[in-house]
Amino acid sequence: MDLGAEEFEQNLPFLQELVQEADFVGLDIEFTGLRSSLPGPQQISLFDLPSEWYLKTRQSVQQFTICQIGLSVFSTIEGEFNKYVAHSYNFFLFPTTFGILDSEFSFQASSVQFLNQYGFNYNKFLKNGIPYMNEEQEKKIKHNILTGNWRVRSSLDKDQIKVVIDEVTRWLDLAEEGDRMTLPGIAGFQAFEVQLVLRQALPNIWTMLKDQGVVVKKVSRQHRWYLENASCDRASCWKEQILLSARGFSVFFQMLVKAQKPLVGHNMMMDLLHLHEKFFRPLPESYDQFKQNIHDLFPVLIDTKNVTKDIWKELRFPRVSNLSEVYEVLSSNLNPTKNSGPVIVHASKCEKYAQNKCPHEAAYDAFLCGSVLLKVAHLLLQRVHSSGPMPEPSFPQYLDVLAPYVNQVNLIRAGVPKINFSGPDYPSIRPPILILTVRRWPGASEQQVYREFQNLCKFDVRRLTRSQFLLLTNKFKDARSILKEYRCHPTLQVSLYRYWRHSPNINCVLQVCGVVTTWALLAFLLGRSRS
Repeated sequence: MDLGAEEFEQNLPFLQELVQEADFVGLDIEFTGLRSSLPGPQQISLFDLPSEWYLKTRQSVQQFTICQIGLSVFSTIEGEFNKYVAHSYNFFLFPTTFGILDSEFSFQASSVQFLNQYGFNYNKFLKNGIPYMNEEQEKKIKHNILTGNWRVRSSLDKDQIKVVIDEVTRWLDLAEEGDRMTLPGIAGFQAFEVQLVLRQALPNIWTMLKDQGVVVKKVSRQHRWYLENASCDRASCWKEQILLSARGFSVFFQMLVKAQKPLVGHNMMMDLLHLHEKFFRPLPESYDQFKQNIHDLFPVLIDTKNVTKDIWKELRFPRVSNLSEVYEVLSSNLNPTKNSGPVIVHASKCEKYAQNKCPHEAAYDAFLCGSVLLKVAHLLLQRVHSSGPMPEPSFPQYLDVLAPYVNQVNLIRAGVPKINFSGPDYPSIRPPILILTVRRWPGASEQQVYREFQNLCKFDVRRLTRSQFLLLTNKFKDARSILKEYRCHPTLQVSLYRYWRHSPNINCVLQVCGVVTTWALLAFLLGRSRS
């Protein structure tokens, strides 16, 4: 089900109840861009520590924004054996533009082309996107609304506001007290903004928000004073309504946090970074602080990429390259528990995906995340009870067998394969670093070295000295292959990197120690000869 601003406000109470009663929530997010084009040293690399990777990626998250969030809410069906119902929703988002709040963000051409290829609805994103803001933005706009210190900007620009005021003013000249007019096509928190402007500009009118739009009524000044002080429409209460409407999806985000349900994604690190930046607070400079904040918001995270990557080879499933392929394998006869696993049905009004595959549509991918989780958990549960009868499966039992993977989120292109959000990160299990010594190739660059090896395998390259480069891959077989091919090469000699042997800093210290030792020995010998 696709939700823009109007549909979201109508469905918010139901969504809150849905999340509160859920077992877990599947998540996927689409962005206006993934990574900004930064200079070489600022690009992510297999050499990066998690903290370095975070600081580099933080810049891209601040540059791009969310255009669609997909949530698939999974709940056990009472009285049914291992059966779940999934409510899947696409939320089209657009940053709040209200008063002084006017966000800036970028589009990346490749991301736009990618989403367009899969039928993304840019009109709904741009014209009817649900507003949102983080806590810092909320504090600023709340202060300005409650103090009356705000000005029209972006959401309905000054020219449009002027047209509305002129239209109402012309109508007032001919209207009698008690007459009404309707301004159609204005909805959401923008309707509150129009009302606020009209009430400030015209002392003899009153405004109301109805289904058909903003209704303007001509009233006397005495009646206006009465309406302003009526308990049902006091200014402070009315301005709180404006703030609530302007917060938009951020209201639901807080409901999601409060519910404390397990959050499930696939390669979800970028999703978590954007959730923090867009709905909670700007990303901190401290990597450890970021981890702690996310753990406080979502105490139970499960990354299906991390789970499936760990067990895939053990189960001898065919190689897969994306979430859809993972789902297809687990739904096929290759899965030994296909017929005994959990049954998943789509809720009414959310049956779009029952017959249609919609890859890279956020709600569809969120549904796949949740389905993959249940299927893999059932496999693990069966393996635990392989020597005896398996008890009747339940979601708490699934969580128990998934415990080793909880809060372990996959990390793409970094010095460690995953981040642990509930404790210290695990040490690297990457292949060893290799060192390339270049001979008879003056002025060789990192890019030239990369191109030299790219036909065999892909390495990240980092210059160590004028004639030496460090090579790092995430595949052990690639490291073994290069060592074998280039160990005795006449111009490109590759060997294992040893810090104490190859580090320029260590070599410098050893050279200094050698010089000092030589001079000390010489001084000792000269002093001895004189005596």
